[in-house]
Amino acid sequence: MANPSNNKRIDSASRVIMASPQTIYQSFINPEALVSWLPPKGMAGHIDMFDPREGGAYRVTLTYEMNHSNSGKTSENTDVAQGKFLELVPDKRIVQSVTFDSEDPEFSGEMTQKWFLETISEGTKVTIVCENVPEGIRKEDHDAGLMSTLENLAIFTE
Repeated sequence: MANPSNNKRIDSASRVIMASPQTIYQSFINPEALVSWLPPKGMAGHIDMFDPREGGAYRVTLTYEMNHSNSGKTSENTDVAQGKFLELVPDKRIVQSVTFDSEDPEFSGEMTQKWFLETISEGTKVTIVCENVPEGIRKEDHDAGLMSTLENLAIFTE
């Protein structure tokens, strides 16, 4: 029998943002900044708890603003996520674990999210790598959400 953890999906996205790695990194560790750009298009966010240090945790509630084709993971119109900062390397890398509050096993489990900030001549290349993406998150929706979040980050920091 195959180990189910070996079947977990990895999704990624990247974008060049015309801002310094320092500016982008600061937008991650400031909860007011983070909640203004993190929610993908069509969602609003609320930070319930935030402790930005290695080993620190956070809790965020994302709420769908309008009718949507997919139900939320936590309730009909919300996704609540618990996160833990595994690694914070200023201006270079953020690694966190994310667990969605859901009774649906398709959305359970721990996803690892790695954010890489690479200085390039045009600004900063920001790459997100999500490992162990829960099966219930459709790849097309996740890809669109990741790109939307990167677009929001660019608007916020440029």
